[in-house]
Amino acid sequence: MWLPLHRLCLRSRAVGRRSVGAALLECSGNRDAVVSHFSGPAGRSAQTCKALVFRDHGDPARVVQLEDLHLPPTGEKDVLVKFLAAPINPSDINMIEGTYAVLPDLPAVGGNEGVAQVIEVGSRVKSLKAGDWVIPRDAGLGTWRTEAVLAEDDVVSLPNDIPLLSAATLGVNPCTAFRMLADFEDLKPGDSVIQNAANSGVGQAVIQIAAARGINTINVIRDRPEFTQLSDRLKAIGASHVIKEEALRRPEMKELFKTCPKPKLALNGVGGKSATELLRRLQVGGSMVTYGGMSKQPVTVPVSALIFKDVKVRGFWVTQWKRDNSHDGNAFRAMLDELCSLIRKGKLTAPACTEVRLQDYHKALDAAMQPLISTKQVLIM
Repeated sequence: MWLPLHRLCLRSRAVGRRSVGAALLECSGNRDAVVSHFSGPAGRSAQTCKALVFRDHGDPARVVQLEDLHLPPTGEKDVLVKFLAAPINPSDINMIEGTYAVLPDLPAVGGNEGVAQVIEVGSRVKSLKAGDWVIPRDAGLGTWRTEAVLAEDDVVSLPNDIPLLSAATLGVNPCTAFRMLADFEDLKPGDSVIQNAANSGVGQAVIQIAAARGINTINVIRDRPEFTQLSDRLKAIGASHVIKEEALRRPEMKELFKTCPKPKLALNGVGGKSATELLRRLQVGGSMVTYGGMSKQPVTVPVSALIFKDVKVRGFWVTQWKRDNSHDGNAFRAMLDELCSLIRKGKLTAPACTEVRLQDYHKALDAAMQPLISTKQVLIM
C-alpha cells in the first residue's frame, strides 16, 4: 500500500488526467521554506508541503530528510488535509530500514499513523467536510508531512472532541489491543490475560481496555532502574499485576495464581524465551497471540504445551485485519467508536508521549530507537 513519492498525493485519480511529468512531486532546494497557509475552499495559496522523505532503505538517521514537496490540486473525490500530529512507531522504523513485511516503493514519505484535519473537499466527496479530523484507513499513507491531497476512501473520520494525542495514536496500537482481546478467546469479567512488552503502546492499551471490561492483566516488563516508577504508572492505568521477566521463571508465580486465575490469553510482542514463558503460564486450551518480535528471536513452543495443554499459537497483524475488513467499513467504524467512547470516559488514554516539532525529527528518531524507552515520540506539525 505504500506509493512512490510521485503518487503520494494522487491516489484514486483518473488515469490520464495528468501526465506523469506533471504529476511528479518536485522537491525545492530550500528545505527551510515556510509552508503557506490555505485561503479556503474556493482556492488555496499553499503549493508545497514539508515531508520527511527517505529515498533509500537504511539507518533512519541517515536516510530520512525534511523536504518540500509539490501539492497537486484537490480532485473531485479528494480531500486536502493538514496533518496535526503523527507518532513514530517501531513499524515505521522497520519500513525505513527495509525489514518490515510491507515496504514502500522509493522514494517515500514516512509514517503509518497520525491525525489530520480536513481543509478542503472535492465536489463529489460525501463522507467528509472541512474541519473533520481523519486518520488513515491503511498502512503506507505517509503521515510525516504537513499537508497532503488524499483520496476520500484513504481516510476515516474521528470525533474532534477527543485529545489530540489520543487521536494521533489511535489507529495502530489501540486497534491491535482491541482486536486481540476480542478475536481469540471469549474473555469475561474475572478472566486473566498475560502479556510481555506491557509498557509498549499496545501493552498500555491492553491494560486499559481489559480493565474497562473487568479482565485481570498480568504485565511483564524487563528490569530497569526505574522499574518501580514504571510499575506504579501501569497500575495507575489499570494493571492488575506488574512483574519482571525473571519472575516468570520463579516459584512466586504459583503464589500469584492463588489469587488470580491462570490466563486464557497470552499476548507476545517480544518472542524468544519471554514468549516461551508466557506459554507455560497459559491455562489448558488457552491461546498465545504474537503481534511483535522485539527480541528478534524465534518463538519456541514446548511440545508438552501442545500435547498436554492443547494451547493455540496464533499471530496478529492489524494491517491485515484492516485489509480483510475493507469491504465492510462497519467493523472498523464500530471499533473506532467504541475506543473513542472509552477515551471520552477517561478509560483509555494515549501512551506516555514526547511531543517533538517536525523540524526536530532527528531528535525524535534517535529517541524512538533507544532501548527501554518508555515514551512514544510524536511529531507535531
